[in-house]
Amino acid sequence: MSSETETTNTAPLAPWLQTQLRGLLAQRGHAWLLSGPSGLGQFDLALALARAWLCENPSADGACGVCGSCHAVAVHTHADLCLLMPETLSLALGWPLDEKTQDELDSKKRKPSKEIKVDAAREAVTFTQFTRSRGDTKVVLVYPAERMNAITANTLLKTLEEPPGAVKFILATEAAHQLLPTIRSRCQGHTMHWPAFEEALGWLAEQAGPEGKAGKLPDTADLHTLLAAAGGRPADALERVQAGATSAVAQHWQGLPKAMARGEVGALTDFGPAQAVDALQKLCHDMMAMRAGAEPRFFRSADLPVQSPGKPGFAALGAWAKELAATARTVEHPYNPGLMLESLASRAQLALNSK
Repeated sequence: MSSETETTNTAPLAPWLQTQLRGLLAQRGHAWLLSGPSGLGQFDLALALARAWLCENPSADGACGVCGSCHAVAVHTHADLCLLMPETLSLALGWPLDEKTQDELDSKKRKPSKEIKVDAAREAVTFTQFTRSRGDTKVVLVYPAERMNAITANTLLKTLEEPPGAVKFILATEAAHQLLPTIRSRCQGHTMHWPAFEEALGWLAEQAGPEGKAGKLPDTADLHTLLAAAGGRPADALERVQAGATSAVAQHWQGLPKAMARGEVGALTDFGPAQAVDALQKLCHDMMAMRAGAEPRFFRSADLPVQSPGKPGFAALGAWAKELAATARTVEHPYNPGLMLESLASRAQLALNSK
């Protein structure tokens, strides 16, 4: 069988994504906005929807996976699929960049962009005006859509409202509130479904390959810890699992709260600044929940610092939460990452030991 028609071996969608795909395919519409928090599979669902629209033999469950169109999507060469992504994400996921951009990056003239650039949006508009190469549909997939600035979004606006021919759009986002209202209003909305914790845990166990030289499968308790650390978001948890050393990462997460109560900056050194702030926001959330008599979400109650009467107090935790939120807005560009981590650890210790 030729490579043009051989099975693509695309990994099956998670069951909760497959259910959503089936529902989306049963509906009409030329532009969909898939929205929800990170880690729920927006990109996987968007790509599966695009693959089904482009497939030569689609079914109610999606693409056939064996036709020439499915193969072209799998190897990232489908002429009727345009992906609008930040250059950093395109490189990370193995999707090709245009020749000019690739030359600029290869020659070190500039760094890859973390935003969806306006030039790429203009090329997408031009793409919609070309004759279709294979089937009856052309698809533009934008992810993460919140990485479009106002100029980039407005470049797409008219085409998104009145696409030429059989052009369809899929916008996937982890921050729908950051999109222009005019963009949101021109799309049919779909809110990503949140899987039950046990369903997500079972899927995570299936996805987790052997770790280490001994080929040992990650322990279920460790997977439980990492899924909880991700707030129940399976794709985020899978990233942690695929990074390796699952048991060590789980143990580090469990020890973080009490290490912060002692002000140990070393407990943050494995995190980047953004990851450190995210971890501390989760710790702050769970401490406030425990103080209010609720169950923690990201950590086990046994892992949290022992709370004495009145300590830490709501006022101290509330002030800490506000500071962390302010820090999160600028954390992508720390002046000195090492000093930032020291400051975060010191502030955590103060908050966790204050009345």
